[in-house]
Amino acid sequence: MPYRRASKKPEGLPTRGKTAANRLRRADNFILLYEPSLLSRMDGWFANSMFVDLGYGFDARTTLESASRFRRVNPNLKILGVEIDKERVAAALPFADDKTFFRLGGFNLPLQEGEHVRLIRAFNVLRQYEEKDVAPAYERLAQYVLPGGLMIEGTSNPFGSVWCANVARRTESDGLLSNTGNRRSGELKERDWRLETENQRLGGLALSRLEGWRFEALVFSTNFRLGFDVDEFQTILPKNLIHRVARGEPIYDFFEAWKRSAMETSAMKTYGMRQWFIATAELLAGKGYKVNLQRKFLSKGFLLWLFEQAPVLEQTGGR
Repeated sequence: MPYRRASKKPEGLPTRGKTAANRLRRADNFILLYEPSLLSRMDGWFANSMFVDLGYGFDARTTLESASRFRRVNPNLKILGVEIDKERVAAALPFADDKTFFRLGGFNLPLQEGEHVRLIRAFNVLRQYEEKDVAPAYERLAQYVLPGGLMIEGTSNPFGSVWCANVARRTESDGLLSNTGNRRSGELKERDWRLETENQRLGGLALSRLEGWRFEALVFSTNFRLGFDVDEFQTILPKNLIHRVARGEPIYDFFEAWKRSAMETSAMKTYGMRQWFIATAELLAGKGYKVNLQRKFLSKGFLLWLFEQAPVLEQTGGR
């Protein structure tokens, strides 16, 4: 996997940058549950690969909090905070050390020679862009992530108590750039944001067929402090889904089925929000949706809607 030198000018736009202490704690805890081995592996290129916190905001707290959590499983893990705002980078630099870095950059990650990426977390970043910008951003980021690596990209409420995110796996494809770093020519094609498998539409798969990524799950997370209300998740969907909760769209069907499941299991509220959440997930699975029913996820407020057939690679033009 050749080293990709980022262009000097960061690609993207500054976000609002607002954050709060432990806003992304649940996102980190989910990663530690979902695939802790990704953080701990040190074979091959992974030995010098990083966790990237993309768009960490007006101060470095989310990056530093993640460093503390993830280094419990890998004390030598390198962590890179990336911001497109020069003042935010300057404010974070005093917290850097030999394993924690803060650099100016955008979707063209500011990697140095010999560095690779195992995991990207991009929360509350793409939500501030246009929907048409989502696919190019994903495809740009794919070139930096090692095959088998992950990106978790989504949106949370201001305190991180409720969030929703895409989980995407880096495939074996070499990505969109040639060895010289030149982007493939040609405009990105219009994407079919729906997928069908075995004549059944998997509700909610409003994800494009992106080069370099295989989408594994759409994750819904709650800490139950605000109770449990399916409608809350509609307000914090990732950018590729937020405008697609309408009749005829898979994500609409998913939410309708989830709401019915919640209504049909409402008696479980007497045992608590957590038990009700678990019961709705089990009933949702009974309606034909592939939901991860492992208690290690559900009991902690994570509902994983798994994608049976992830988007396949699609060419986006000649080199």
